[in-house]
Amino acid sequence: MFKQFTQPLVASANQGEAQPRRAIAAAPVEGKWDARYSHAIPHDNAYYFKCMIAGVLSCGLTHTAITPLDVTKCNMQINPGKYGGLVSGMKTIAAEEGAGALFKGWAPTLIGYSLQGFCKFGFYEIFKDFYANIVGEEKSIEYRGMLWLAASASAEFFADIALCPMEMVKVKVQTSPHGTFPTALGPAVSTMQANAADTRFPFGSLVPLWSRQIPYTMAKFYFFEKVVELFYAHVFTRPRETYSKGEQLGVTFLSGYTAGVICAIVSHPADTLVSLLGKSENKGKGFGQIASEFGYANLATKGLTTRILMIGTLTGLQWWIYDTFKTVFGMGSSGGAPKK
Repeated sequence: MFKQFTQPLVASANQGEAQPRRAIAAAPVEGKWDARYSHAIPHDNAYYFKCMIAGVLSCGLTHTAITPLDVTKCNMQINPGKYGGLVSGMKTIAAEEGAGALFKGWAPTLIGYSLQGFCKFGFYEIFKDFYANIVGEEKSIEYRGMLWLAASASAEFFADIALCPMEMVKVKVQTSPHGTFPTALGPAVSTMQANAADTRFPFGSLVPLWSRQIPYTMAKFYFFEKVVELFYAHVFTRPRETYSKGEQLGVTFLSGYTAGVICAIVSHPADTLVSLLGKSENKGKGFGQIASEFGYANLATKGLTTRILMIGTLTGLQWWIYDTFKTVFGMGSSGGAPKK
């Protein structure tokens, strides 16, 4: 499937000698439109790889930075009676376990979400061009929203497989009662592996993770792309290249934040379910039973305000970091109306 994206140029027949190996996109067939060459910057393999590295920084750094919010949010989801709000929840955790407890799970967070970001952003760019080439130039513009949704869903499918083991470790570390489970990465992983029958490690949470992350990512990419288009169509109406890099990155952040708020609402019930799976009393229970016992209204609302604050800021910063990296390497900022 990706062979057309990964053909390396290794020799020059005309010169009769080997050339330096470098990953490039396959040369377009003469007279045939190719999505990879329809951009100001050609989407060769080097471009895709840089997007993957930008995704590592985008997701890994931001998720790790908001670990205290994540710790509090997870505990609010599994024990709303004890952790009633963001500020009070943080105070309760710090009072009972020490301030350092607010950073529980930072290591699996950094590893897991770096791997996720590598796949999420890099594969999105690949799938977007791949699907555009399937439908052709005209339909790729007319139905670009559907392409965004399909590409983001496809990318997240693989990104969650990469994320799942560390996500399970993170949730277990963050939600286990104080002193009942190791908080250091190595012992935590070893304990999860040793008790795999009970913890369902390493992929026991993959299905609810897909149910949380795929809708989230579809909303994240679709609404980001759409809001960027609206900004440049109705607010920043001069040619895009006339705006400074700082102004373009400002549009990126605002568009990302808007998309993040929508993402938080869409994915919150599944996010709560993932957190509930880490509770010892839910061991062996099915997803439906856990949801029914916790209450469907609680799944949709408990910790939602905190999640909106967290995900809105997180998504805005992720897109800003991603586009900053791309801008520094001469790849331009993301999104915008296609040139017709």
